Amino acid sequence: MPSDLVSAAIRRGLFTRTVGKRLVFFQEVSSTMDEAARLAREGAADGTVVVAETQTAGRGRFGRNWVSPGGNIYMSVVFRPSLDALPFLSLLAGVATVQTIRKTTGLSPKIKWPNDVMLDGKKVSGNLVESVMVGEAVCYAVLGIGLNVALDPSQSEETAGIATSLEAAAGNPLMREEILRQLLQDLDSLYLKLCQGQTPLEPWRAMLETLGQRVQVTWRNDIYSGLAEGIDPLGNLQLRLEDGRLLTMTAGDVTLRTD
Repeated sequence: MPSDLVSAAIRRGLFTRTVGKRLVFFQEVSSTMDEAARLAREGAADGTVVVAETQTAGRGRFGRNWVSPGGNIYMSVVFRPSLDALPFLSLLAGVATVQTIRKTTGLSPKIKWPNDVMLDGKKVSGNLVESVMVGEAVCYAVLGIGLNVALDPSQSEETAGIATSLEAAAGNPLMREEILRQLLQDLDSLYLKLCQGQTPLEPWRAMLETLGQRVQVTWRNDIYSGLAEGIDPLGNLQLRLEDGRLLTMTAGDVTLRTD
């Protein structure tokens, strides 16, 4: 693997208008999310990207640790979206990741609501959005994406049995720099459309594996069981409870029910 993933990714040309116009690479960083937020506070432009070979304190949703050994893709993007566009950044990331995996590997991932990209029932990617508001305006948002390219899940208790990698699923080595370049280009294309008012809701809905399944949703200390009936215009899950009530879930962890 190249010592500088970013240089390798752009060597054959990176054709984007916003995402990746500025790329910052670290061999090791505590968290690309934290570094991107620092750059955003310093005035970094819309679409600035931070990429790291390894993270010492990578994180996912709800502050969970994101295991971050070398050989994978860890990146965060500074966005300066409108308030209307902000809720769709996580959906945008899911769609871009699925599209990239399809194009570069031929694999067919699906999305588990709200933001896990899955292959054969195991997690291969996730995303996280953190934003800062000033009154009713978005100061900036940082979108983080972790994509397992060559991860060996058995090397960590946190990933064993629940995670997979693109190389494991594909059965052969992959060019990580090609995957990164395609991901940047797919993110850029979708973000430009979002800025023009075209949300990724429908392609994201088509990629969801959760709809139509009987699930349990854990949110904070509560567990809700029912049928994942649909999503609302912002991508929130509409859960039909056992008593017939329709509950809108804005966040939570989903597991399939096997009973």
